[in-house]
Amino acid sequence: MNTITNSPETLRAAMVDNVKAAGHATSPAVEQTMRSVPRHKFVPEASIEDAYADIAVITKSASDGSALSCASVPTIVAMMLDQLQVQPGNRILEIGAGTGYNAALLAQLTGPGGAVTTVDIDAEVTAGARRGLDATGNEHVDVITRDGSLAAAENAPYDRIIFTVGAWDLTPEFWQQLAPGGRLVVPLRWRGQTRSVAFVRDGDALVSDSMDLCGFVPMLGQEGERSGTIDTGDLVTLFWDIDQTIDTEKLSGVLDQPKEVAWSGVTVGPYDSFDGIWLRISGTDSRTCRIATDKAAVEAKLCTPAIAVRSPALAEDDSLAYLAIRKAGDGTHELGAIGHGPYGHALAGQLCDETKAWNKDREALPALRLYPAGTPNSAFKFDSDIFFGQVIEKTTSRLMISVS
Repeated sequence: MNTITNSPETLRAAMVDNVKAAGHATSPAVEQTMRSVPRHKFVPEASIEDAYADIAVITKSASDGSALSCASVPTIVAMMLDQLQVQPGNRILEIGAGTGYNAALLAQLTGPGGAVTTVDIDAEVTAGARRGLDATGNEHVDVITRDGSLAAAENAPYDRIIFTVGAWDLTPEFWQQLAPGGRLVVPLRWRGQTRSVAFVRDGDALVSDSMDLCGFVPMLGQEGERSGTIDTGDLVTLFWDIDQTIDTEKLSGVLDQPKEVAWSGVTVGPYDSFDGIWLRISGTDSRTCRIATDKAAVEAKLCTPAIAVRSPALAEDDSLAYLAIRKAGDGTHELGAIGHGPYGHALAGQLCDETKAWNKDREALPALRLYPAGTPNSAFKFDSDIFFGQVIEKTTSRLMISVS
């Protein structure tokens, strides 16, 4: 083996170059930090090549093979650090200790005048993070074993809070412990999708200023999402939130009913993302959910969503429609929708209308505001250019999504 070519330093430099090429680590501080912190020392059981590849390194799995803890993909790490905008001297709370690598990055970003606390519910995970941090000269990072939903009042208030686990809800502790004007970055889940959202605190509201598509190991103990299959072979699953009235018993067998197919006329290239359709429709239609289809259902043409494992859908009573895609013949693909049931045609048409609206400004993002549960509607702030809005009722918070 060529020890020079495959040295940690060379591979780390290549990793950061790749992160930069992907459009992340835009801050010079984030770039320099990622170039200096040795990621391989936090994943000692992985090969040097895997430690610096743009992949998630799984460090703990459940009995069914699902990931319980990992070192996140470097491009996602950089993306979220860009969103967090750490300043020297910041007090920082991290929810989800992982390997300790992200806490080490945070410690370098905030410097000797700041402080970093990282929390995880799993004692085995925090022990591993502690070892990695100690081995890299980060003994000053406070590692706490605790349910992350409780945060860490002993070191509050925090100028910055970052989640490295997926969260469906935010508990009151985060309003109590985030300083006025502080920033909170969280992979937030709603209507079946996950976005890394950067919020800035404005009084009792958390107001978004950026969001990016992502996926994370879910936070334990949050039961706000429901799921159920809608076919006899249990190959097609819907995912929805507890504030929705979706009933999979009513939808059972709906895919056996005739298809209502509609096409939008909107085309995408091979590298074009169209996840913005899902993001937009979650702010305009309370029936939005996620559909996931097993490969066997796709091959049998029982259910053929645009992306088999995750596509937006609309569900109402005993009817359903989901986003679909077909070849356009010129290297592009056309987006449309397939509906089933009495309202299938109307639901498919609605999805096409949303696709056309998204196509007018593909970069547009909705505005998100997160409030504590119990906040009256009269306290919600709408901008003058807001055309549509939805309020999603979570357990301990209320999420307002508004689309212009």
